[in-house]
Amino acid sequence: MTREAGGTRVRRPPAERRAEILRIAMETFADRGYQSASLAEIADRVGLTQAGVLHYFSSKAGLLTGVLDLRDSTDIEELGNERPQGLAFLRHLVETTRRNAEREGIVRLYTVLAAESVTAEHPAQDYFRDRYQGLLTLVVEALDEAQAQGEVGPDVDPGTTARVIVAIMDGLQLQWLLEPGSVDMAKATEAAIVRLIGRDLPPTTRPFPLSPAP
Repeated sequence: MTREAGGTRVRRPPAERRAEILRIAMETFADRGYQSASLAEIADRVGLTQAGVLHYFSSKAGLLTGVLDLRDSTDIEELGNERPQGLAFLRHLVETTRRNAEREGIVRLYTVLAAESVTAEHPAQDYFRDRYQGLLTLVVEALDEAQAQGEVGPDVDPGTTARVIVAIMDGLQLQWLLEPGSVDMAKATEAAIVRLIGRDLPPTTRPFPLSPAP
């Protein structure tokens, strides 16, 4: 039994209740940011007391960790054990931006928390630092593979190009969130990558899973 806000008792399986708390927390953090969202607000939206929420998550920071882990576990599950190689991975990033246009809540959550994470002692700072480094490593590796396969010329600097690609993707997401009809993220991302590497990307030959990109 779990005591709900208002004193009513409702029986819910723990896994179901935990998933519901994470869903509501994800929506609240996306709408209000981590700093502005309160544990009391999340508990009220779920229909629990704050103590009820803390029964599943030890703290507000622990709840944030759960939300970020949920996002990552979904992406990793869909990515599978392999990633496309060379320019196929850059095509994969373009397809990811296309799919991101269909999951506004996740994109907003990422954008809001990433911006907040630059503030002092934010609990997600290490997460985003590691995430950016991981994504940059993947893009650099893909560009190195493309050069080794003769897909990209030696004049392309993988490190700098990777940083510009990631910055473009983040910037387009922000523009899209502020004015969804103003930008086609996939089209703009592909145009920028093609300009950076000096050649067209290969066509999509299979349904790409979602990548761990922003």
